[in-house]
Formats: sequence, C-alpha cells, structure tokens
Amino acid sequence: MARRGTVLVIDDNRNILVSLKYLLGDYFAKVLTANDPGVLPSLLLQEQVDVALLDMNFSPGLNNGNEGLYWLRYVKQLRPQVQVVLFTAYADISLAVAGMKDGAFDFVVKPWDNARLVQTLLDAYRESKGEKRRNDKHQAKSRESEMYWGHSPVMQHIKSVVERVSATDANVLITGENGTGKDMLAREIHRLSGRSGNPMVVADMGAVAETLFESELFGHVKGAFTGAFADRVGRFEAADGGTLFLDEIANLPYHLQSKLLTVIQKHSVVKVGSNIEQSIDVRLICATNRDLDLMVRKGVFREDLLYRINTIHLHLPPLRERPDDIVAFADMFVKRYSQQYGRGEAGLSAGARQSMLGYSWPGNIRELQHAIERAVILSDSGGEIDMLQISSNKSASQQTSRQDAIVPLDEMERNMVQMAIDKCNGNLSAAAAQLGITRQTLYNKMKRYGL
Repeated sequence: MARRGTVLVIDDNRNILVSLKYLLGDYFAKVLTANDPGVLPSLLLQEQVDVALLDMNFSPGLNNGNEGLYWLRYVKQLRPQVQVVLFTAYADISLAVAGMKDGAFDFVVKPWDNARLVQTLLDAYRESKGEKRRNDKHQAKSRESEMYWGHSPVMQHIKSVVERVSATDANVLITGENGTGKDMLAREIHRLSGRSGNPMVVADMGAVAETLFESELFGHVKGAFTGAFADRVGRFEAADGGTLFLDEIANLPYHLQSKLLTVIQKHSVVKVGSNIEQSIDVRLICATNRDLDLMVRKGVFREDLLYRINTIHLHLPPLRERPDDIVAFADMFVKRYSQQYGRGEAGLSAGARQSMLGYSWPGNIRELQHAIERAVILSDSGGEIDMLQISSNKSASQQTSRQDAIVPLDEMERNMVQMAIDKCNGNLSAAAAQLGITRQTLYNKMKRYGL
C-alpha cells in the first residue's frame, strides 16, 4: 500500500519509540518520535502532523493519565485537525471516556496488537483528511476479520456455529487452553454481531484486584471511598450497546460472583457510592481455560452464574489436536512477519514443516506465532526457515538430548511458570503464590513467554 501522511509518536520509553518507528514506517510517509511532550508546541508548528499517538504518563511515579489529557487538549486547541490516539499501559476505561470527550480519536492499551494499532492510526489519518468513519452496522461488519479459522473439521464446525449465533444477543462462554485464541474468537463474534458499531470492552478478571472489582466493573461516584476524586465509568457502562468480554472468568472469587450475577439478571448497575440503578444493554462473552463444571461440583463457582454465561458454549481445541492447522498457521505467520520485517519471500523448509507436526505446542497458537516471528527475524531475507531458527519447536528426542546441557535462564523461568500453572490446575492466583510473585507479575510473564 502507498505510504501517506505524517504520524507523531510521543512516549517516554525509547524502546517503544524505536519499535513503532520501524513498524509504522511501512504505512506512513513520515514517522516522527519524541520522548518528551514538551516538544509538541514546536513540532506542531514545524511539521504537518496528521496523527499523534500520545502516551498518557510521562513523569516517574505518576499513572493517572492527567499528563496525556493535558497534552491532548493542547493539541486539539493548537491544531484541531490533528487526530490524537491515546496510548497507555493502564487499561482505565474512565480515562478512555474522558479522552474521547476531550477530542481523542481513539484509545490503545499497551501491550498493543500491531495490526489493531496500525488500523487505528490509519483510520485516524483518514479522519484527518475528512474521510469520516461511518459507525453504521454495515460498515463495522465489513471490516476485515482478524480471525483465522484454519482447515481442521472441528474449527470449521465452530465457524458455522459462530456465524449463526453472532447475530443473536445470547451470552457466550469460550473455553480452551491458554494460547488457543479465545480473545480473538470473542472479537470475531462481536464483529459479526449487530452490536459491532458499538464498543467491545475487555475486562481481565485475573488482573482486577478484589477490592477494586465493583469500581472496575460497575463504576463509582466521586467521594465513594478514599481516592475516589472523580466519577468513574465502569466496564459495563462503557460497553453499553456493545459487547463486554470477561476474560479469565474462573478467577473471579466466589463471594464476588453473586454481584456479577445480579447485574446480569437485572440488566442494570449501581455505582459504588450511589443508590441509583442504571440500565445497561450489553452482550456478555466470557472465557476461561478451566473446567467450570468441575468448579461447580467443587463448590468454587456458582451454578446459577454458569447457567447465565453459557447460553452458547464454544470450546477451542488445543493445537496438538488439530494438526491440519499447524503448518497452515505457520505459513500465515511467516507471510505476515516477512512483510512486517522486510524479509522478502521467506518460507518454511520441508524439514521444518515435518518437524512442527511432531511437537506438542503446549503454548498453542500463541507459542507458534512467537516462534515463527523470532525465526523470521533471525532468517536471511527471502531464505528458507529451518528448525534451528524455530528454536521453541523441540521434539521429545531433542529435549532428551539436551538434559545435560545448560538451559537458558529465560527457558528455565518459562518452564517454572508453566509447572506452577499446571500444578495449580490453572488457578493463576495459587500459581502466583507458589512462585512468590504477584498475580499481575505472573500475567506479565505468561504474556512474555506465550503461555
């Protein structure tokens, strides 16, 4: 595609600036970067900026987003035609709402998905040139799908079910091991639904502190508790008219499950510190890697809540049970990352294709994706990719031959994290306790290692 326009990225993390300059250079004619928002006045006067990707926190120790909102207002006042996309590592929906009210085009949460980030910035560029986005349902549904179904019969069956149920408002429960693409499937259901012109809001139940659950999900009013300096929009309210995706639903403590059940039954929320019921209209999609039926029998998950969230149950099988898809996914990732990293027409060797089928891929699609990305980066431009470059793909015999070898620290840490998760039967809170780390640190390590 032809590169057009100028994008400005402002973030205090120099590694992020380098990464995005490389990524966005394939889509924009000019990519400017700065690690200090103080340069905005001069840059906006000197350069014809079309889109600004603006971090929300710059001062050490501050993460309330006020700096980002201040510079957003400054940009919109000085150059109203510049479209600003806010960039933050803190997935605070109230900040997103405040930013949109102040003129932000959109809101991206770190760690970001490359394809979604690029698409958001390109949409912002078109907006800056007067090519207005249409929020009607037809336009939303026409957006290119991010879902890759593969060729296996089981996935083709799931696809046919998804195409039928997406048009309804039925609640959906998605189960499957880590890395099987549950979040991707949730986005596809939203894309195909009649709600696709409205937001899909994500809440990770494993990352929400128990003390903040009601505030995060239902919102709070100013003065509701110490530190509540302003009204906060909860995830349910933010998703009104759209879809709410509750990831890792099994990690929700038993004593909080009744609060979620009440909201689902009444279709209304009461903000913390308020007595006023507020009606909400959301389509609920939940996901987990655990056996909720077993949890019900053990008395750690409410049976009535399970009935409410699994009107439609979709189970994504692990990659090892769908060998027809392994090479197909690998080819897709090779093509994607060869284009992204300028590696020409790279391809998999015959040996690599055969060896991949003999590996169990415990991290599923996520592990395969990361392995191929790393292999493409290390490959020669346009050359074949062999098994030595796909370093995470090791057959049982290969692993046995390395028993006496020194194992890299990263690999040791990854194995320890996986062992803790397996030992605790997927209970991430318990796994974090076993490892002596916080649950959020465990989540960060799982994302790092593709678990």
